[in-house]
Amino acid sequence: MDDELLLKSIKKDCLRLLTRREYSRKEIEQKLIAKDYQREQFAAVLDELTKQSWQDDNRYAESYLNMRSQKGFGPVKIAYELRQQGVDKSTVDELIQSRTEDWVKQLRQLYVKKFASSAINDNAERNKRIRFLSQRGFPSGMIYELLEKT
Repeated sequence: MDDELLLKSIKKDCLRLLTRREYSRKEIEQKLIAKDYQREQFAAVLDELTKQSWQDDNRYAESYLNMRSQKGFGPVKIAYELRQQGVDKSTVDELIQSRTEDWVKQLRQLYVKKFASSAINDNAERNKRIRFLSQRGFPSGMIYELLEKT
């Protein structure tokens, strides 16, 4: 396949992905590698798509954060997942910090939804609740503060 056709094919595959949902650059790279494209072949295409705002890691991170937080996941878990998807640490930290008040509210809503019907009777129950909220990705300081207020 000549270079021009190859670049068109790569661009077509990228646009097909990006018309469905947002993707991080790393996710697109992984999908292109799975289709047996070489990194040297698609790097320029991805740079062009980024320049044209078809692909944007910041927009992806915001979209991902909205989706995961609506499902009840906390900032620690979401930040970890975003870094795994290739979003740089400074972007992730900035996005997480911009929603500090939302995390407290979300933690309270999750706690009420899951545990409102019962009181904490012993340490085992308290530890169970802490473990659940930690696994959902909420920081321990936020969890302990919530438990002190309830």
